Amino acid sequence: MQKTNHKVAPVSRRLRKTGGFRLDIDAVRKAYRRYAGFYDVYFGPVMQKGRRAAIRQMDCRSGERILEVGVGTGLSLGLYPRSVCVTGIDVSAEMLERAHARKQRLRLDHVVDLREMDAERMQFEDHAFDKVAAIYVASVVPNPVRLVNEMRRVCKPGGQMYFLNHFQSRNRLIAGMERVLAPLSKLLGFHPDMSLEGFIEDTRLDVIDQTRTNMLGYWTLITARNDAGIVDAASLPAEEVSIELGAAVVDPEIEYLRPTQH
Repeated sequence: MQKTNHKVAPVSRRLRKTGGFRLDIDAVRKAYRRYAGFYDVYFGPVMQKGRRAAIRQMDCRSGERILEVGVGTGLSLGLYPRSVCVTGIDVSAEMLERAHARKQRLRLDHVVDLREMDAERMQFEDHAFDKVAAIYVASVVPNPVRLVNEMRRVCKPGGQMYFLNHFQSRNRLIAGMERVLAPLSKLLGFHPDMSLEGFIEDTRLDVIDQTRTNMLGYWTLITARNDAGIVDAASLPAEEVSIELGAAVVDPEIEYLRPTQH
C-alpha cells in the first residue's frame, strides 16, 4: 500500500466525555450479526431519509470513485447515480452478505466492490477515492479519530468526506436516557452518547456544512473538506457507538431482504 507522510495534529480529550464504556471490534461484529436479519425492517425506513440526504449532498459526478464506509446491508447503494463507481466496506460479514444479494438482485452494476474490512485499518492505497462517506458509522467504530484518519488517507486531497450520525441530544431528558444506555454499549453495538462537538474538535474536521436530518432532526449530516493532517489518536481510548432503535414500519421504496435461515 502506498505510504504518504502526514502532518500530525494535536488532539483534545473531549471525545472522552462519551462515558468511558469501551467498545471493541468483536463487540461490533457480534451486535451486527444479531441485527443483520432484521436490520432493513427496523433501521431502513426510519433512517432512509438521511441516506437520501447524504447522497444528495455528495453531488456525485460522472466517473467519480466513491467509498461508503459501513455499507451494511446496502440500503444506500441504489441511491447512487449509475455513472459513478461505488465501493462499500463493512466489518460484518452477515451484513455484507445481504449487500451482495441486493447488488445482484437489483443489478447495481455501478457498485464495483463490496469488501469485509475494518474501517480503522483500510486496505486501500492513499488518495484512492474522490469522496468518502460514513453513513451511521462514526459512533459505531471503537475509535472515531482513527476512522477519520483513514478516511482522510484514502480520500484525495481537496476531496470531501461525509458523516451522517446520531450524536448526544441537546435535550436534557433524552441526553439522560442516552447516558443510562451507555453502559450497554458492548451489548447494543453502539455508543448512545457521543459528543458532536468532541467529534469535530478531536478529528480536526474542516466542516463546510452541517445539517439535521431524519425523524425530528435527531441525526446530523456533516460535510467536511479533506485538507487537514492526520490526527494523533495514540492516546485516545476506544470509542463506542450510536444508533437509535426505530419502529418497525415499512418503506415501499426499500427492497427488503428476508432473514437467512440457519
